[in-house]
Amino acid sequence: MFSLEGKVAVITGGAGGIGQATVRRFASAGARVVVADVNDAQALADEVGGLFVQTDVSDEAQVEALMNAAASAHGRIDVVINNAGIPVGGAAIVDVAADDVRRSFGTNALGAVYGIKHAVPHMQEGGAIINTASLAGLQGMYGSGPYVAAKFAVVGITKTAALELAGRGIRVNCVCPGNIDTPMGASPEFAAVTNAMTPLGRPGRPEEVAALFHFLASDDCLYITGQAISIDGGMTAGPSLRLGDLIKQ
Repeated sequence: MFSLEGKVAVITGGAGGIGQATVRRFASAGARVVVADVNDAQALADEVGGLFVQTDVSDEAQVEALMNAAASAHGRIDVVINNAGIPVGGAAIVDVAADDVRRSFGTNALGAVYGIKHAVPHMQEGGAIINTASLAGLQGMYGSGPYVAAKFAVVGITKTAALELAGRGIRVNCVCPGNIDTPMGASPEFAAVTNAMTPLGRPGRPEEVAALFHFLASDDCLYITGQAISIDGGMTAGPSLRLGDLIKQ
């Protein structure tokens, strides 16, 4: 059940956080993992018996080379996790710098587009593509316009690709994490607020997001496509009672 035995999985942003947890989980489930990151992840790839390809996902030529390398090494690609992302924010829309918008879209949105575009020629029926969106791809977030816009785009890209690739038997979904405890996570002050807003009262663990990737990548989920699935401790369900306690302080 939920085996990934023998599947070839390309995971971008694999050097740390959610990506690293996903690399380890997929390898333990039997996948042949190709780790991609702009940073060095050779040691991680060696640890799991995988292949490392250094890749900046905002560069289409590098993503094409990544997918070609994965297919050359293993003959095909079965699963793609377009997970690489960068935090961009810190200014209201009226003050936002155009370069921040371009930088956010380059990695957070176009990285997913390029991953889909250049993986699909190497994929067969039964393949799965999973993109990392965000809670910020489902609702606005004060002071994070460039990031929010790019993550909303990821949701739209996911749904459109799911329609376009359904006839080829390739499923496309995205996950929308809330506050996850990673090096890219929030400051302690902001984390206290988000924890208070989260019904479960804590940040998520990278391994919990990796488990959702694993579920969606498996052949047990062949009827799930075009979905944006939240993993946010209940934050999108409604206000947490803890938020009232924080406001009183």
